[in-house]
Amino acid sequence: MGSVAKRGLQQYLLQLQQHPLRTKAITAGVLSAISDIVAQKLSGIQKLQLRRLLLKVLFGVAYLGPFGHFLHIILDKIFKGKKDTKTVAKKVLLENLTSSPWNNLFFMVYYGMVIEGRPWMQVKTKIKKDYPSVQYTAWTFWPVVGWINHQYVPLQFRVIFHSAVAMCWGIFLNLRARTMALPKAK
Repeated sequence: MGSVAKRGLQQYLLQLQQHPLRTKAITAGVLSAISDIVAQKLSGIQKLQLRRLLLKVLFGVAYLGPFGHFLHIILDKIFKGKKDTKTVAKKVLLENLTSSPWNNLFFMVYYGMVIEGRPWMQVKTKIKKDYPSVQYTAWTFWPVVGWINHQYVPLQFRVIFHSAVAMCWGIFLNLRARTMALPKAK
């Protein structure tokens, strides 16, 4: 590894140790930005929508990073840091029955109302139409990620790992949440 990259990684790990919440929040924001840039390009947007990008960064910094930070601490306290197969299965099940539905619903509301600026009734219609398939897809994808995360990833790196995978999931959600069929309210 090059000396610049090595120093950067060492500095990042130091920040993660000294300021875990802040580092995870910033990381989630940066990965949300990357996710949104890719999603914008994949959806055919020619000129980068800066307002949308900044609102996605805000979502990552203010919500995703802190939520993940505290979720993993709470799960480790509930299950006393155990990593046996039965405990990991319980963690994955609990995470997928609680935080997964909430996070997907919250993202769809945030995206529709804040990012797209749509009225609640349009957002509600979009959620009724798309939420079941989004959540079903989440339940087929995230348990595997959760298993790997809880079984093999040390606590201090779980949010980082989750955020990196969530970057790809975010592209899926962005493309799914993007409202092309519903005309914008005037």
